[in-house]
Amino acid sequence: MNSKNNIFLIIFCLFCFVILNNWQTIFSYTKNNIIKNIINSNHINLKKQSRKNFKNIKKDNILIKTDKFFISINLYGGTIEKVQLLDYFEKLHSKKFFTLLRKNTDFIYQIKSGVIKNDKFKKNINFYKNSKFFTNSNFFTFKKNQNILKIPFFFIKNNILYVKTFILKKGSYLIKIHHQIFNLDNKPISIGIFGQIDKSSITPQKYLDKKHNNVTMKTFDGVAFSTKNTKFKKYKFPYILKKKNIQFKTYNGWIAMLQQYFTSVWIFPHFNQENTVYIKKIFTNIISIGFKSPFYLILPGQKHNFTSQLWIGPKIQKTMSTIAPFLDLTIDYGFLGFLSKLLFKLLNFIFSIVKNWGISIIIITIIIRILTYPLSKQQYITVTKMSDLQPEIQKIKEKFSNNKERLNKEIISLYKRENLNPFAGFFPFIIQMPIFLALYYMLISSIELRHAKFIFWIQDLSSEDPYYILPIIMSITMLVIQYFSQNKYESNNFIKNKFTYIIPIVFSFFFLWLPSGLVLYYIINNLITILQQKWIIYQINNQNYKIL
Repeated sequence: MNSKNNIFLIIFCLFCFVILNNWQTIFSYTKNNIIKNIINSNHINLKKQSRKNFKNIKKDNILIKTDKFFISINLYGGTIEKVQLLDYFEKLHSKKFFTLLRKNTDFIYQIKSGVIKNDKFKKNINFYKNSKFFTNSNFFTFKKNQNILKIPFFFIKNNILYVKTFILKKGSYLIKIHHQIFNLDNKPISIGIFGQIDKSSITPQKYLDKKHNNVTMKTFDGVAFSTKNTKFKKYKFPYILKKKNIQFKTYNGWIAMLQQYFTSVWIFPHFNQENTVYIKKIFTNIISIGFKSPFYLILPGQKHNFTSQLWIGPKIQKTMSTIAPFLDLTIDYGFLGFLSKLLFKLLNFIFSIVKNWGISIIIITIIIRILTYPLSKQQYITVTKMSDLQPEIQKIKEKFSNNKERLNKEIISLYKRENLNPFAGFFPFIIQMPIFLALYYMLISSIELRHAKFIFWIQDLSSEDPYYILPIIMSITMLVIQYFSQNKYESNNFIKNKFTYIIPIVFSFFFLWLPSGLVLYYIINNLITILQQKWIIYQINNQNYKIL
């Protein structure tokens, strides 16, 4: 029995000796097979790529063209350094596509992603700074009848194989990024991913979509995020430059870099553990917002997959809310956002029928004035009756000129006897102001109205009238309204008449730089006011009127 045990022990020891002696060869063979299978499955030709495809490429960038994008990605780290949007142009009448992301000496706007290490395992993996990816071409685009484009980037370091695949879909601004990490080492590793957006806090004038002036309000430029506990939060660049770094944890949500009309958004992967979100200043004037996933332990010979999503493009209202919760809040509609959204939905519905944004604004103005007609009628009746009461009010003023308290009581008593509310004339104005402001924010923030044509010389309803014709027409309509609003007791008051005509002209001066769509709204609004005013006064003069 002992001899059998001894023989078994000797055989076992010989087996262990052979295995240990050839372990490196066996493991190397297994590792090489794994790498070979991964390369083949991702259609990566390492020899072709290293010898030919990247030899003469400037700055080691590869190019991607879809029906929506023209993208440049740096092979060092797989950083997205330039994105042009093929559905939008830089300026009105320009033939240059709008560049959202760019990396120049005077301005940086780029998107990074990659793998991060856990120092606990002493695995020094730096996939961004000095790591060069490989892929099988220097130019990618859709083939005929192809709707999905997959572009794998391949990299090996410290016995860790990293495959980062960009997945683009035809007709979409959403990019999926699939991260695969293979542990080819004989020790476990702890790995996570990160996504980061960097942007210069000051945008040079030449890169701005539109020039700002001192009259129009500037749109929001900064960072924003949404989490489970915070529906929407945003910070302007100056705040981040002055404050310390911001960091917190969340299970789900998104982070974004905001500007007028366009945005770039990282949508977090779904994990059982919390992501870390950070906002910081990385250089003198560069702001960074990013996320880090939780770390996952990958055993030898095993792999782990991560998938994140990236939106680069316009802030399309009907699309944003379907991508992630509260993503539509990246559209800056100001403090009257609820009203701006309502107006946009109505305007968009009208546009779907008439196919002209200017005509849509005219129709929506008519609808608003029809809905507010009862208030307008009450205003004109009140103004007319107040005018008729002026002789009596004047007598009361003369009688109680030395007793202001009695004077006020007598005038109030007169209003009560005549069933007159002097403040009724302010109601239409109170209603119109929120609509005016909501329409203004809608015009300067809705990508759908950027470079939207009307007729003739009005080629962009979101910008000022280039020839200032609409502001002049608006000024004339305001003067006509003031003329018809005068009553017979004020017509001989030279000083009051003077200010009556000067105020509309001064007011119109500010409209020179406002969006032409807003001026168009005001012109139609004034024309309807003139018609309603004449009609109501006609009714008043031909029948007994009643205060509503």
